[in-house]
Amino acid sequence: MTKFVIDTNVAISANGRSTHASWGCQLSCIEFLASYPQISIVLDTLGLIMAEYAEHLNYSGEPGVGDIFFKYLHDYQYSGPIEQVQITPHRDANRGFQELPENALDPSDRKFLAAAVVSMAQIVNATDSDWAEQATLVNTLGITLKQLCPDHMSRTPKKTK
Repeated sequence: MTKFVIDTNVAISANGRSTHASWGCQLSCIEFLASYPQISIVLDTLGLIMAEYAEHLNYSGEPGVGDIFFKYLHDYQYSGPIEQVQITPHRDANRGFQELPENALDPSDRKFLAAAVVSMAQIVNATDSDWAEQATLVNTLGITLKQLCPDHMSRTPKKTK
């Protein structure tokens, strides 16, 4: 089973609010997240990914698909097809995590990459152009990117987080 580390912008885009995602992009995110019971999802043991999700999504699971996905992760984060991996913060601000070399990736995205490196998971992205801009780093680490919304890879504003 393929493992996935899912960037927050995927759930935000699936919710369809506070996003610059096109309708087609939102639909791609909804379809991907709706498959959550059949996919293996990776989170970090420090809770950094869940903390970022919590800043943008509702624990109640309403009103959007991204919120439903977040509630599922919250309720089942220690069971089922959800894998918890240990990532280690690093003092060097140019690395962020022990698992990463020096990099120019947005600091808020480094936890996703570190979790992907530890678990050898694929990163899922919708609207964050940083992943395309840092493709060499991602590829060098042996990680692949599942880009749900290729039309948003270089669009501004580039952040939905």
